[in-house]
Order: sequence, then C-alpha cells, then structure tokens
Amino acid sequence: MNFVTVKGQNYSFDFYGDTFNFTADSSLFLPVSTFASSASIYQFYNKISAGNYREVVAAIKSYQDKHHLNDWIYYQMIRKVAEQISPKADNYFRYTLYKWFLLNKCGYDARLAVGNDQVIFYVRNDEDISDIPFFMIDGKKYMCLNYHDYGKLFKQANAYIPINIPIAEAKNQFSYKVTRMPDFNPEHYEEKNIEFSYQQKSYHFKLKLNNEVQNIFKNYPVVDFESYFNIPLSRETYSSLIPTLNENLKKMDQKKGIDYLMRFTRYAFLYEDDEENSGKEKRNAPEQTLLSKYSDCDDRAALFFYLVKEIYNLPMVAVLYPEHLTIAVNLDKPVGNTVNYKGKQYSFCEPTPQLQDLKIGQIAQKLKYLKYEIVYAYEPVNK
Repeated sequence: MNFVTVKGQNYSFDFYGDTFNFTADSSLFLPVSTFASSASIYQFYNKISAGNYREVVAAIKSYQDKHHLNDWIYYQMIRKVAEQISPKADNYFRYTLYKWFLLNKCGYDARLAVGNDQVIFYVRNDEDISDIPFFMIDGKKYMCLNYHDYGKLFKQANAYIPINIPIAEAKNQFSYKVTRMPDFNPEHYEEKNIEFSYQQKSYHFKLKLNNEVQNIFKNYPVVDFESYFNIPLSRETYSSLIPTLNENLKKMDQKKGIDYLMRFTRYAFLYEDDEENSGKEKRNAPEQTLLSKYSDCDDRAALFFYLVKEIYNLPMVAVLYPEHLTIAVNLDKPVGNTVNYKGKQYSFCEPTPQLQDLKIGQIAQKLKYLKYEIVYAYEPVNK
C-alpha cells in the first residue's frame, strides 16, 4: 500500500473519556514491505528519523502529562496512534515499526528482533512477569509486547535476531503497574444490578461499569502479586460501589463488616475456573471481576483485598496454595485459624465459594495440611 503525499494528515480519536488530536506530517508516511527484515527496519528508521516526527511525539507526551497515564495505559495510546498512521490489518510489520519508533521517542527502551518472517517487539522491564517471553540483552531484561499476536507461531527466543539501533531518547524502563485507571466518560458506563443476601436481608447494588476496562487489560500479562493487588477501580465504578458498601456497613462492627465483604465477594458473582472460562490462567483486575459473568479465586482474592483496603485499610496477606489463592486479614481480635507473619496474626477470610460455608477464621478442609506461601503482604502506611 502506497501513501499519497500530502502536507500533513489530521487525526482524532477517543481515548478513555477524552479526545486526542494530532497531525502527522507527510514525511512520516513511509512505504514498507510486509516481509519483516532487518534491512527494512534500518531503512525505515533512517527515513523516519529524518522526517518531522517531533510534533506527534510532543502531542503524545503532552496528553500523558495531562492525564498522568501509567505506562501500560500510555502504551495503549501509542498503539492507537500507530493504528491511525498505519493500520495493523494493512501491514502488521509497518504498524509494529511505528509503535516501536514512537515508544522509543517517548523515552522508553524498546527493541525489535526479526526471524521467521516475524517482527518481535519488546521493552525493558525488570518486574516479575510470568506468562510472556523475555529476552536478555547486555544483562537487561526485555519483555515481549507482541507475543499475543503470534501465539503458537512464536518461536524460541534464539530464533530471532535483535536489531541494534541506538536511540538517544530511549532511556526509561517500562512498568506494567496500573495504579490509576483512566477517567472514562461517564456517559459510556452501563448499569449492572447485583443482588446479595446477608443474614436474611437482601442488598441491591447498581454498579456503573465500562466495557473499555476489558480492552485495557485484554493483553495484560500475569504480573507480580503486589502489582496485581493494587490495581484500582475507575472513578465512576468506585462511586457506584464503595459509598453503598460504606452505608451498608456503618452499623456493623469490624468482624461483621469483614464477614459481609467476604460473603459479598464470595456469593454475589458466579464462579468458574480460568481454564474453563478462557482456556488459560488470567488474573482479572477488580473492575473486570465486577464486569465479568464468571470469576475464579485469584479474581475474588483481588476484589476482596481491594474492598477491605478501601473500607477498613487493615493489614492483609495473600496466601498461595498449590492450586488456590486466598486472603487473611489482621483483625483487631484474631478469629479462628490464623496465619502468623512477621509477628502479626492474620485470620483467614475465604472470598471464593467452597464446599463448606466457611466463616472468618475457617479454611477449606482440603487446604489444612498443604504448604502455602505468603505472596504479598499489605501494611497500611497510616497504621
């Protein structure tokens, strides 16, 4: 596909509640073969580096500064910009080159490798990411950003030859931590009714949810537990849930309130294992769990953790068994079975349905004699 030479092309697209506008100079529209090769990468870089790309990069950076985007959300934006300039469906190789170039010029150390007529795109990151390939270059770890596009066609890392193009701006590591959700347009939310019974009383919730959240986390990897447990809700969803829970809990003591949240997380949503639901292990962020029809133990542990943190802000530990994840909470007075961790007692609070109707301080019979690991410990700053 050849581009028509023009002075510039104006683009505009919605990005999570706001509109992003940018102008691409004609010097940025470059013909590229659909066949991925190192020669084409060098040629592309030499030509685009001589073009007027700075206006686009400045617009992207300005938007990032204004909205305080985490790196993962920022990357979603760069993907959309690349899609506007060079649609993925037209030429995947060229689309990936634009993503790579823009990510580097926005300050991130991103690399390319080629082999088997594939272009592999990766970025420097030293976090504990468990389900995507990585490459080591000069003792530094680079996580693959486009592994999902190839799936089973992806070869072993040594099948790809890295391309070495020094880019002065490319200094920063990339982080998968999502500590702030975008401020979506309130008009893009839909209501979801949830009914939950607790001690013979029915509670009704009108949650405001946005399906764009699923798009944000569509290719999000399995991150470390600290990162996973600290993914927040978006503003509208938070406002539709947390104040209602606070109102329901205001006359309950701490133990009863934690019990309420435990049973809300356990029984207000249907259970299904990830392997059955999506065919692979996937950890849903709390807002995804609220959106989804089904959720498993990881999802519920993260949601329960989030609710307890927001409402009570108590110390907690995430307890990992060979095939199960649960939460234990440091209550004012320990209840039942506890986990001792660094001098504190944490009472088990099982947020996932089990064969028995477990109370606080009770653990499933099948887990009682299994080894476990504390994979994350939360300690409130103001405690």
